[in-house]
Amino acid sequence: MKIAVLLGGSSPERLVSIASGRGVIKALRELGHDVTAIDPALGEKQISESELLSQGIGTNPPTQEFLEKLSHKNYLSAIDSKIFDDIELAFIILHGKWGEDGIIQSLLELRSIPYTGSGVMASAIAMDKVMSKKLFLHHGTPTAEWYDYQKDSSPRPAFVKKNISKLGYPNVVKPNDQGSSVAITIVKNESELDSALDEAEKISDVVLVEKYIEGAELTVGILGDEPLPVIEIRPHGGFYDYEHKYTKGMTDYLVPAPIEKSFAVKLQEIAINTFQSLGCKTFGRVDFRIGDDQIPYCLEVNTIPGMTETSLVPKAAASAGIPFTQLVQKIVELSIEGK
Repeated sequence: MKIAVLLGGSSPERLVSIASGRGVIKALRELGHDVTAIDPALGEKQISESELLSQGIGTNPPTQEFLEKLSHKNYLSAIDSKIFDDIELAFIILHGKWGEDGIIQSLLELRSIPYTGSGVMASAIAMDKVMSKKLFLHHGTPTAEWYDYQKDSSPRPAFVKKNISKLGYPNVVKPNDQGSSVAITIVKNESELDSALDEAEKISDVVLVEKYIEGAELTVGILGDEPLPVIEIRPHGGFYDYEHKYTKGMTDYLVPAPIEKSFAVKLQEIAINTFQSLGCKTFGRVDFRIGDDQIPYCLEVNTIPGMTETSLVPKAAASAGIPFTQLVQKIVELSIEGK
């Protein structure tokens, strides 16, 4: 099958996407597929694959100054160009805005090109943390209490006085439409709040301020209609930020998680129900924090989880006896069946 692996992009998760794409491309070729690497942020004029894939993740995301040099219009010219003429499937491994939010999915649908992962609506909803949390509550999935702050819509002091005083400290400030823990801050007191909001506002017009849940961090990968083994995430100091996610040795991953079997089954049931309640399909990941009350609070649903060597879904799949190449092939098969 002729497959285009879409990677890179213009979000702060660009380098993570390239790392994910590197592994996916290798696996697809081992499976015998005809693979083309395409970075839609570069438009119709692509650079060589070796140059594209040589970019490493590093310990920090690309700067805003660098990302602003990448034109979003290039996505249109890339999808509308001849480089997609013979493509039978687009394997989307673009993380974050413009790749995980339904935008690239809608462009591919306009060209009638099948693609991996969730559809336009589910992708958009899952990427929008505020909208996701509203649906979590509607479908009975516990989630941490939160308030959303819209940049320039209301005076910040009034928002803080009215809402954050109720939420209390510590809390978590994060952009509404980003992943990989980009611009996330755990705020311990009021003196730290302004700088955290400033950081999140640099990359999102809507900022989520969420009650911090002290406890274990667990995640459940999804493949088709089945949950994968639960993973516990234990970062070495600090929290599970960009550096801890993509630097070897900075985080321990316990798979399967050292929890009671009955609780693991309960968590998997909540994960699959939450995933499907947003309309998601094919593959993904659902993240939780376990509070002192032993309630699993859902943080978010990831519709295009990482596929790097330190990524969680490949680790969970391996624990279930599914090697990386087989995981990639299963995603291809599920995507073709679902489209």
